[in-house]
Formats: sequence, structure tokens, C-alpha cells
Amino acid sequence: MQPNESKQMIREFLQGLLTQKKDARPFGDDTSLILGGRLDSIDTVELVLYLETAFGVKFASGGFQREQLDTVNTIDALVNA
Repeated sequence: MQPNESKQMIREFLQGLLTQKKDARPFGDDTSLILGGRLDSIDTVELVLYLETAFGVKFASGGFQREQLDTVNTIDALVNA
């Protein structure tokens, strides 16, 4: 995977979630989406499933914090850890 390819994939997925919610406001790589209230718990579940499928991230052990799923940058760091 090329540098920033994962970040672009994450951004596109998050944009899709926001579009489904009719939220067309732009967001940056450090914009808080979960803690900022733009994505809810159902969206978080969809995000976790996407990350498991697209990037092979294992969440079953529970070794992550909600803050790690809050921004494009924190998600990208989790994916590339």
C-alpha cells in the first residue's frame, strides 16, 4: 500500500458515512468525528467492520480506545501500527 493510500481509503469511507447522514460539511484529517458528534455508535460499528475487512485490523481483543477512531489521522495511525 502506498503512503497516504490508507488515509485516502479511510477518508472516502468516512465521507460515505457522513453523506448517508446528510452531513455535507467538510472535515480535515484532525477533525473530531465521533467525539465531535458527527458520527454515532452505529457509525462506529460500521467503521470498525470496515477497518477489519479493508485493513485486517483486529478489534476482538478490545485493545483500543474510542479516541483512536475519532479522526482520519488517528484511524490511519491505528491501521498502520
